[in-house]
Amino acid sequence: MEDSDEALIGRYARGEAAAFDQLYKRHELRVWRYLECNLRNTAASDELLLEVWFALARNTASVESSARVRSRLFTLAHDRMAQWLEARGEPTTSEAGGDQPPVAADPVSALAQALAQLPREQREAYLLQVEGQLSVGEIAEIAGSTIGAAQGNLRQARLALRELLSEAT
Repeated sequence: MEDSDEALIGRYARGEAAAFDQLYKRHELRVWRYLECNLRNTAASDELLLEVWFALARNTASVESSARVRSRLFTLAHDRMAQWLEARGEPTTSEAGGDQPPVAADPVSALAQALAQLPREQREAYLLQVEGQLSVGEIAEIAGSTIGAAQGNLRQARLALRELLSEAT
């Protein structure tokens, strides 16, 4: 049986480095995809991913007492991304990325292009749910919004993606 994230962070806090490696392997790709789909900048996503994992490693005591490691990871990713955008003068919330339907040869590219079309709040909520496997309550907490706003963003994201992807086919 596989150890829970919370058990792994506890083992790491007690000095077992291999436990952190397991956590990293388990969540690295999901956190990176969350950053990359939001930023559409591979170099920045790589840089922020490292910052997220360094922050998690430095603050294991606070993470060990928190309810869910995954929620903490995506909170760190969200916060680092917002700081990165703000430092570059980019809005941390945005209107839709464009109004052109995605044109792609394959479904993965079409989805990436459709995600880029969503307003930032909708894209972040959708990716936190899909990549982070987070609850609506956790998404609201990370985004600093209400549960109703998070639900609305998820609903609007799904509707917009459905429409954009149907236009692409």
